[in-house]
Amino acid sequence: MSYLDSDVQSITAADFAALDFDSVTLVDVREPDEVLIHGIEGAINVPFSKFPNGLDEIPKGKPVYVFCRTGDWSEQVAEILAERGYDAYNVLGGYKAYAEILNGGQAEAAPSAAQAANTAQATAEPIFIDAKDLKCPGPIVKVADALRSLQNGDTVYVEATEDAFASDIAVWCERTGNRLLKLDVKPAMIEATIQKAEKQANAAASAGNDKNFVVFSGDLDKTIAAFIMANGAAAMGRNVTMFFTFWGLNILRKPEKVSVKKTFIEKMFGFMMPRGTKKLGLSRMNMGGMGAKMIRGIMKQKGISSLEELITDAIAHGVKVVACQMSMDIMGIHQEELIYGVELGGVATFLGAGEKSDMSLFI
Repeated sequence: MSYLDSDVQSITAADFAALDFDSVTLVDVREPDEVLIHGIEGAINVPFSKFPNGLDEIPKGKPVYVFCRTGDWSEQVAEILAERGYDAYNVLGGYKAYAEILNGGQAEAAPSAAQAANTAQATAEPIFIDAKDLKCPGPIVKVADALRSLQNGDTVYVEATEDAFASDIAVWCERTGNRLLKLDVKPAMIEATIQKAEKQANAAASAGNDKNFVVFSGDLDKTIAAFIMANGAAAMGRNVTMFFTFWGLNILRKPEKVSVKKTFIEKMFGFMMPRGTKKLGLSRMNMGGMGAKMIRGIMKQKGISSLEELITDAIAHGVKVVACQMSMDIMGIHQEELIYGVELGGVATFLGAGEKSDMSLFI
């Protein structure tokens, strides 16, 4: 087998297709609707949106091969499984590359008659999405995740309780090319019926609309706002780059102390700066840290995703999180101290992302 040099053990789609599937464990992290159409018999379905739910169903007795549609999300799951003692591998290119191997380089095979019948039955009525009690950007993200696994022309019916959803879903459909068939705003409920649009319409709607954020501040409130906007942009299908520099780098630090060799000045910087998101204070009314605790308590009470959950969701949905190498050198922060999913970059990375964006925010 030919494996590529990576932090995560990987296997090419061609080598994956040659495996004896009876001798390994297959884990499919796509959503159930997509698995219904194009699945691999015997694979354990652990949807990425529900992970780590379902982790206990994965046995450790055999090598585990993880795949999604294109190999992005499965790489993260494979790394988590490896950290938990599994002999885990990521399938490069995901199911899409595997299907092309099976079909001699052609696109994914058409579903069988049985699969088509099941799919027709499953999508004859709109698929229900329960977004009640979710707070921004939760409802939009949930809708985007559900539509991603459906076929063009399929419809979903959404129930949400956040007042802002009425405006958000209308703008989201307009900008992504999906069709808002019906929107009912009731006193305690907002109901929306949405049809997935043609891929061409989505591509046209998203062309040239990348988003670029410079996160300079290390304040909790500003960081929450930045990641809410980043998750919302990702849910609209935009390419999002978040460039963290100077005090913003503290957001990306692991909460636990990491043993790395540092100079005296670097140690002093590390001692004085907050380590990770749980140590961030508010830009106003911090009150020795009590303000930050109050904000977190209110967010939990209102059902708003925590900052840590927002960061995890952003990375999982393809937001590019970049740490400024120059700022790291100045402040004595080493790559080993950063959370998973962070890339290193410099001014060219930031400017390149900015030139492709229609919006650059300095936070």
